Amino acid sequence: MDIPQGELVDVVKRLKRIEGQIGGIVRMIEDGRDCSAVVTQLAAASKALNKAGFAVVSTGMRYCSTNGDSETRELDLRELERLFLSLA
Repeated sequence: MDIPQGELVDVVKRLKRIEGQIGGIVRMIEDGRDCSAVVTQLAAASKALNKAGFAVVSTGMRYCSTNGDSETRELDLRELERLFLSLA
């Protein structure tokens, strides 16, 4: 399944924010910050990463349900369902 890159601009922005957040968590650990603060930030980053994954699957479902022939659509939608369930 190929999703046009332009369809995922918001996901890329979200991932770049997560990348910065992860860098901040690494610095927190290196600076010896409180464990609960580190875990809180890890949980937030994990949730944000899950949302990015769901956004990719959602975009793929939208795109694949309207493009291509019916056989290709069916295969792509089954693959998207598998990917969606892997995030759960």
